Amino acid sequence: MAVTRKICLFFLMLFNSQALLAQDDDFVFYSDLARDWYQGGDYFEWTSTTEDNNDAKVNIFYRTWGDETKPKLVLIHGFPNSSFDYYKMIPFLEDEYHIAVLDFPGSGFSDKPLDDYNYMLAENAEIVDYFVREVVEFADFALYTHDRGVSIGLSFLGNYLDNPDPGYTVNYHFLSNSGMFLPLANLSAGQMRMLDVDTAEQMIAFRSAQPRRTEGTPESLAYSDIFAFNQGNISLIYVGRYLLERQANEVRWLENLPRSPVPVAYLWGLGDNVNPVRISNHVWGSYLNDREAQSSFWVLPAAAHYPQRENPEEVAKIVRMALTGQIPDRESEGDFMQSYLGSRAADDAVFVGHSKIEELDFPSSIEYTPSGYRVID
Repeated sequence: MAVTRKICLFFLMLFNSQALLAQDDDFVFYSDLARDWYQGGDYFEWTSTTEDNNDAKVNIFYRTWGDETKPKLVLIHGFPNSSFDYYKMIPFLEDEYHIAVLDFPGSGFSDKPLDDYNYMLAENAEIVDYFVREVVEFADFALYTHDRGVSIGLSFLGNYLDNPDPGYTVNYHFLSNSGMFLPLANLSAGQMRMLDVDTAEQMIAFRSAQPRRTEGTPESLAYSDIFAFNQGNISLIYVGRYLLERQANEVRWLENLPRSPVPVAYLWGLGDNVNPVRISNHVWGSYLNDREAQSSFWVLPAAAHYPQRENPEEVAKIVRMALTGQIPDRESEGDFMQSYLGSRAADDAVFVGHSKIEELDFPSSIEYTPSGYRVID
């Protein structure tokens, strides 16, 4: 078996004209950014709880930043990327917060088993629970979620709300661009092809044949390295099946928001054309606008699908405002909007206030009639 494996790896190296991965320590990095991210992290072992995974064990990559005595912040990544998506935002927050990130199985620097392993959102939510309790040991923290990670966060929230003694407190919940309500998303052809066996196999063959990127901008090289690590270009085809799980559970998971006492800040990059702003409008109006717990809605005109990468300083500002009690309550948000919007720059986030639909009672001595406006005696 060992000889056969070495022969296969040899031909893979020839086929791609680059040194490919056999084990983590053998990986060839072309990006200093990616290498530094990898070397700054650590691993913990997870035993899969998904029945069809047959107790498979995977190693999960994670990193932390900041002073352990500072307030805690957990950042949850989306698809098809990894925790590296937050690399531009973390420097704006690490002096004030103790930050933790992880790569879910199939992504980033975590294990990516390809032998019929199921990459499930519900299990990822359990991984988050284990991570905060047993690995980083956060007793009180804020949760920031993006894209696929929003569904993980909503599943995690449901487990948290249903557990009378979770062992920790979630003090704030951030949600950013996501296809969290699929009927309003613009799903790409590539996303749909992952959900069919035949077209998925074609995608795997195509992606396997692509050479590694060895030149480019620091960011493009970093993403190329991270995608290539442990055959990540292939595992993503299987991770992409999460859309089926989201479709089956999205309403149930969204319904965790109105019953949650955890304050929410909802952020949306306006230029996202896969998950357009109509999704955020629907979720805000249906699940967040009328709930008792504090909610705020922010639109970022200078960002698209990745606000944490495209406008990281502004996202960090919203996180800081929320976690330091600067978000207005409903009674004062009108004054806040006038003050904030009057001084914001063109690229700054726009604060969207709550809607309260009720009949207006104008204090007027004039009334409308179909015949004209008449003075009330």
